[in-house]
Amino acid sequence: MGRMAGDSATLPVARRHAVRRLYDWTVGWAERPGGTWALFLIAVAESSVFPIPPDVLLIALCVGAPRAAFRFALVCAAGSVLGGVLGWTIGYGAWHLVKGLFIPWIFTQATFDQVRALYQGNAFLAILTAAFTPIPYKVFTVAAGVLDVGLATLVAASIVGRSGRFFLIAAVIYFFGARVRALIDRYFDLFTWGLLALGIAGFLAVRYLR
Repeated sequence: MGRMAGDSATLPVARRHAVRRLYDWTVGWAERPGGTWALFLIAVAESSVFPIPPDVLLIALCVGAPRAAFRFALVCAAGSVLGGVLGWTIGYGAWHLVKGLFIPWIFTQATFDQVRALYQGNAFLAILTAAFTPIPYKVFTVAAGVLDVGLATLVAASIVGRSGRFFLIAAVIYFFGARVRALIDRYFDLFTWGLLALGIAGFLAVRYLR
């Protein structure tokens, strides 16, 4: 269960450095043309394969243009839900082709089995919790397709969870500004440990609520 959140803090040093480089690349889009499109595409990719959550770019964009924070949140939520549908489609129609790529490189068999158990309880609540918390949402989207969870259930839970998460971030940036990004840049390792702790807490919440 300790690897459920998929955070870089649990990885070897070399892989943590690779994640840090991906993080820097992702945030760098905030200072380039096309940052909004990058946010949308990263949100799509993160819902199935990409390891860096779109939150980091969302934060950077919101810091640069606080008045547009809620527009950025909408773009991020739309991309993430669309990516969830893509993950579901991969699981539903192509799992026999891509299983060797996803397990163990993107998530573990144990994590997949945990999600399978959760889906035998309350699939909507499981997806909603994963969509809102740092639990690896991509595991739930792909597993939903593999396990034949209804697409409507996935979309409805994802809209509520992802919108709630990203609009909350936008609201925090709108009111507190650049201090949030400065703290993340300075304390990246602690930040990833925090995501791990929140991911485990969210996972436990799903287990006890099902």
